[in-house]
Amino acid sequence: MSGWIHWALLSAVFAALTAIFAKIGIRDVDSDLATLVRTAVIGTVLACFVVATGKWSNPLTLSGKTLGFLVLSGLATGASWVCYFRALKVGEASKVAPVDKLSLVLVALFAVIFLGERPQPREWLGIGLVATGVLVLSLKR
Repeated sequence: MSGWIHWALLSAVFAALTAIFAKIGIRDVDSDLATLVRTAVIGTVLACFVVATGKWSNPLTLSGKTLGFLVLSGLATGASWVCYFRALKVGEASKVAPVDKLSLVLVALFAVIFLGERPQPREWLGIGLVATGVLVLSLKR
């Protein structure tokens, strides 16, 4: 198995656990406060990991372009988490999580528009199937 697929599968497992743990954890708390607690935990764990593995370097030495896009990515991540936790607070995890995965379709479209990537027809089929699955799961019963 290629190196990236291993990490992507682990990401999927942890993302699934995130939805379950978050749904249980936000029962008696405001979703925005829950997002703050989650973010603080992530920041602490990552800081410890970066320092412990000797990967720390001064982020201010990064190029302006790199730093700018990392800041934009962080802002988008934060906005995504706030929206996700609010959706989990009022919706079922088994419905919220699949709709959240519409991001897979949007990534493909944005990659074509902004990065010049060109998915193959087989990949477009998979992307279309994901979009169809999200639509089916989001329809009211």
